[in-house]
Amino acid sequence: MNLVDYSQSLWSIVPPITALVLAIATRRVILSLSVGIVVGGLMLVDGNPLNGLDYLFHNVMSLAYADGAANWNSINIILFLLLLGVLTALLNVSGSNQAFARWAKQHIKGRRGAKLMAASLVFVTFIDDYFHSLAVGAIARPVTDKFQVSHPKLAYILDSTAAPMCVLMPVSSWGAYIITLISGLLASYAITAYSPMSAFMVMSSMNFYAIFSIIMVFIVSYFSFDIGSMARFEREALNATENEDEDEDGRGHVRNLILPIVTLIIVTVSSMIYTGAQALAADNQAFSILGAFENTTVGISLVIGGLSAIAVSTVCIMLDGLANRQSYVRSWGLGIRSMTGAILILIFAWTINNVVSDMHTGVYLSHLISGSLPIAILPALLFLLSAVMAFCTGTSWGTFGIMLPIAAAIAATSAPELMIPCLSSVMAGAVAGDHCSPISDTTILSSTGARCDHMEHVITQLPYAITVACASIAGYLALGFAMTSFEYSLASAATLGFVTTALVILAIIFALKQRD
Repeated sequence: MNLVDYSQSLWSIVPPITALVLAIATRRVILSLSVGIVVGGLMLVDGNPLNGLDYLFHNVMSLAYADGAANWNSINIILFLLLLGVLTALLNVSGSNQAFARWAKQHIKGRRGAKLMAASLVFVTFIDDYFHSLAVGAIARPVTDKFQVSHPKLAYILDSTAAPMCVLMPVSSWGAYIITLISGLLASYAITAYSPMSAFMVMSSMNFYAIFSIIMVFIVSYFSFDIGSMARFEREALNATENEDEDEDGRGHVRNLILPIVTLIIVTVSSMIYTGAQALAADNQAFSILGAFENTTVGISLVIGGLSAIAVSTVCIMLDGLANRQSYVRSWGLGIRSMTGAILILIFAWTINNVVSDMHTGVYLSHLISGSLPIAILPALLFLLSAVMAFCTGTSWGTFGIMLPIAAAIAATSAPELMIPCLSSVMAGAVAGDHCSPISDTTILSSTGARCDHMEHVITQLPYAITVACASIAGYLALGFAMTSFEYSLASAATLGFVTTALVILAIIFALKQRD
């Protein structure tokens, strides 16, 4: 089927903008995504309804079966969500959630400690953003519930420590992917001053949005810095009556929570290394940890980890006699049903991402950059454009794939000294846009992990994300002008950009606190 080419047209942004505006206006995510998908489908087939139905049918089917083979990546992510729902239900049946909450109430001092614990778990689960949002949600939610932390606050903590941490770490699914892209760009432009790994580390040090998103989480958690509608949800959570009736007999044990979650983490990471090693061996490449993560199959690793965690949880329940056969089977049904809403949103988000790809929205947005713009503003401009692209498409990885080569080409021809800052600003902008987008996988899964209404999470997180994004733009402007106008070294300019970002964030926080 021949599709209309919108790569040079403003019309390419209509489907994602339609879905985003409707989602914010109505808070009915599935309805909004459906409208965006239908609008895009009809536009691509020039308004022919029958061709539109055919296009949408094949689009949806491609999520499960494409190019003559099963699309195991999508299938495995859905299976993992179902397994995680079952695991959560089993943890509840075993009483381990309540036992951990009791333990936490004795050892964690108040709401601040609960929030800081949830934020700090990212230093264990940074291996993948999907894994982080769902696993940390399962661990932290009983504790934050016990201390009456709102679900939107937990969702914000999960989301703001997921992609921002993964994009900074070389030993993660994100880091491996980006290093692969960087390697090709360095080779294309004959850049020998950096290896792919050293270039990635320097870029990470200048990823102002990711660094300060994580710092902002700890500021918000420690100082209870609540702005916008987040303040209302936190007040409502504090005023809610705590449920003291759960697990009155106290049969649950903390080990019944710790063992399955530790199993989930160890088995998932081990599976990621194993599947990556298998891929390296198939290509006759020497084994390395970084190479394994670069070539790993995340989906199947998550499924294996989920199945292993359920097996361990089942053994714990049987050994302690915590549930009969009927309640055990019922918990499976409850766990599966608890994930149906999130899975539907994810499927619709994947579908509109395919529509956006066929509309060439990213290609059109990339063409907005003109070679006649001042060189000094290139890092800030690339950050902004990458953020818009990721916001509209709901994907950081797709934005990396489109924008990193564009940024490298622009820098190579106009300002070679800005090559690394430009690549870094694309990484930062892609995460920023993805962070704000209602159709982002990570945003959806953070809502799921926190058991939070999806649009409530999007709206409450937005003020924090925009604060860090605005400060990051100021930082990239300072960096660009320092290197081009004042001939600072890269290290000095990066330091100036970092300090500028920090000062702008502090100024915004001070202004908002004064207004309160």
